[in-house]
Amino acid sequence: MRKFKTADLYDEFSDQVRVAEPVFRSYGSAAGFYGPAATVKVFEDNVLVRRLLERPGNGRVLVVDGGGSLRCALVGDRLAALAIRNGWAGLIINGCIRDVADIAGMAIGIRALAANPRKSAKAGTGETGVEVRFAGVSFRPGEYVFADADGILVAKRNLLEPV
Repeated sequence: MRKFKTADLYDEFSDQVRVAEPVFRSYGSAAGFYGPAATVKVFEDNVLVRRLLERPGNGRVLVVDGGGSLRCALVGDRLAALAIRNGWAGLIINGCIRDVADIAGMAIGIRALAANPRKSAKAGTGETGVEVRFAGVSFRPGEYVFADADGILVAKRNLLEPV
């Protein structure tokens, strides 16, 4: 993965990026990650999250709109390990995770609102491959997401590659 700084990307491409509001906490040992977005919209149910993470990630970032619920976790250590095994670059979750101590040592970057030990429902409801909106920005499938200690940017293209 190429090195980058979201602050530098913003300075160079401010007219081409959207900046997410700073509402996320950082989990996992990867300080930064980027890739094309894959999206899922769920509410207190992580079946579709698992289904996506079971597929090859190919360096993508899974963007999970969990409706901002703080009542249960959508990802834990098993799903984080699955994401690593299947080549996902990182996860951005508008919701909670659990197993924080274990995830801290895992080679993946995860941004989430908070931690909660309660597991989610398993009904399989929600939508994949749709535009989701939270933290003041829209995330569309295939657009690039860049996340590091300074924040999260969304762009229509990979800003690390020449045009």
